[in-house]
Amino acid sequence: MNNADEIIEYAYEKLGCSDYIIDHSKTVYERTKDITQYYEDVDLELIKCGAMLHDVGRTITNDIRHAYLGADLLRKINIDEKICKITERHIGAGITPQEAAQLKLPERNYIPQTLEEKIVAHADNLVHGVTKVDLDFVIKKWTDKNMNQESIERLIKLDEELLGRKK
Repeated sequence: MNNADEIIEYAYEKLGCSDYIIDHSKTVYERTKDITQYYEDVDLELIKCGAMLHDVGRTITNDIRHAYLGADLLRKINIDEKICKITERHIGAGITPQEAAQLKLPERNYIPQTLEEKIVAHADNLVHGVTKVDLDFVIKKWTDKNMNQESIERLIKLDEELLGRKK
């Protein structure tokens, strides 16, 4: 992937992203660096694009649908499918088909598959607004929101997989 900055600028211009979306995304991108430092074989340009564009669906809605809607917006302006998949799969530590059906989301795979998808999703988990947070903060936030235990366990497993931390 080449010209990450051009891709990001093009998408922001075409989609009319707010300063808040951009600022949050910059923090998520910075957070990806805390994870990618442990990896040698990772596409840093793809991660930059994915982190900077993961929330473009928030130009339409701030609910959970922003992930697939954002991916669809990116597809309409011919953004690389790898970036679209990062956007589509960045919610929490992924959404199972059963959870997607309960949430009335289109039938798609919302579980991050590639290392780059996992890194962006988890970096987003570890950012609250424009502030970097730790795993304990996220677990408490999800618990307070009555997120199901399966989602919290997926979050912890993703943290262990990417950062080797045992909870």
